[in-house]
Formats: sequence, structure tokens, C-alpha cells
Amino acid sequence: MRLFFTDLDGTLLTDDKRIGERTRQALTDFSEAGGAFAVSTGRALESAMAVQKQLGLFYPRMYLIAYNGAQIYDCDRKETIYRSGIPVEQVLRFSGLAAAHGIHLHTYNDDAIVSPPLRDEADRECMDFYRRAIKSPLILTDDLAAHLPQPPCKCIAIELHDREKLERFRQALAPVAGDGITLLYSNPYYLEIFPAEAGKGSAVTRLCEYLNIPVADAVAAGDEENDISMIRAAGLGIAMCNGSPSAIAAADAVTGKDNNHDGLADFLDRAR
Repeated sequence: MRLFFTDLDGTLLTDDKRIGERTRQALTDFSEAGGAFAVSTGRALESAMAVQKQLGLFYPRMYLIAYNGAQIYDCDRKETIYRSGIPVEQVLRFSGLAAAHGIHLHTYNDDAIVSPPLRDEADRECMDFYRRAIKSPLILTDDLAAHLPQPPCKCIAIELHDREKLERFRQALAPVAGDGITLLYSNPYYLEIFPAEAGKGSAVTRLCEYLNIPVADAVAAGDEENDISMIRAAGLGIAMCNGSPSAIAAADAVTGKDNNHDGLADFLDRAR
């Protein structure tokens, strides 16, 4: 059995958050041939499930890998098979440091985005931009801990106009976060903050072990920095031609077409 991992945004989905008809047919053919399929995204599990429902992405042997690998969900069994989180006290430190740097930062519980109150127009712009695609409910609170019954799987810092400002925050955050936290960009505006033991590459290994599938039989496709560990971990790592230079450099193969033109379809057909 082959196992195909794919990122959502910029990879499986078009820019307007659809799936091309050729890609959908290739997914159906891959599944009917007995393949297992894993969506691997930086989104929260609730958001990944919303995309699954909206687009009718229901296949046997399907898995949702959320929060950059910090949660793995078995869709057949309807249960989480792996979860990792950031201690709440660390989240509070990260949030305070972000505020000091004028950076918007939020986290998540199982049902909603959890954010400090939006301080100014820049914060509101960041949240509005994020929620154009991520339709999760939003909790604005001065007491983050009260809405985090368990350690959250990730935080995200957002800066839409000044990449150097976001990078200065990343550099300030790194010694505070320590070795137990990974900091990387999922696009030019988003700094992803999640447990180092997670990551999309670790999710490839974990899910292969769970299914007793050799990693050599896994295929993984993505387009951004947070996909690189997954691209490198799989037996065949694919970068979208619309991907970042670092993702393309890490890949074994690059699609001939972009995410808006069914770039994944040929590789899904070959994986059957």
C-alpha cells in the first residue's frame, strides 16, 4: 500500500481553496487502488475538518495531520492517534514577547482560535487576513490560560507588511522557546511555533509506523518551509513548482504545473 501526504494551501488546493477536477479524479483513483491518503497542514484540526467537509474529501484510509504534525487524526476510526502540545506557561511567555514586539500572536483550543484582545488596526488586519481562509470561531480574551484546558498544539505569529519585524521577533523568541520548540515560516507572513517533537516530517514517520508501511513507500508533496521536513522524510518528496525556493531545493521531484492547474494529479496517478 502507498501512502500519499499532501499539504493543503498552495499544494492540494487552488488559490481560491478548491480542488481541480483532474486532481479530484486522481485522488479517487488512488484511493480505489488501495492507497492511503493524509492531508498534512499547519491548520488546526477543526479547520482541516471544515475543508474536508466543504470539499467532500472523504476517502477510506484517510488521515488528517494538523498543526504541522502536532496532531494526527484517523478519519476511519474518528480518533486522534497522536497529539503534542506547548505548555500553557510557555504560550503566555510567547504572547507577552509578541506584544512587546508589536506582533500579533494567537493559539488554539480544540474548538476555536484563542487570541489576546486585538490592540489596534494592525492586529485586526492580521486576524481578518488569517480568517479569510480559516473560518474557525474566535475567542478574544485577556486570560488565555482560562481557554486552554490542555497544552495547545501550536501558536502562530503574523505580520503582514514587515518581514524584518517578524524576523526580529523570531530571533528574540528563539532563546525563550529553547530546543523544545520549532520556529519556521509557512509563508512570508506566518511564523509557526510548535513542539520540536512534532513537525510534518515526524508525522510521516509516525503514520508509516502506525500503518506498518515502509517510509520508502510514502510520497509527500508541499510548497513551503514547513513542508520541507515532510518532503525530506518521505521516500519520494515532491515540491510544487509554485513553491518556495527552499522547498524546491529539498525535493526529489518538482511538479510541472502549479496548484491552480492540477499539479499533483500526475504524481497521484503514478503512486497508484
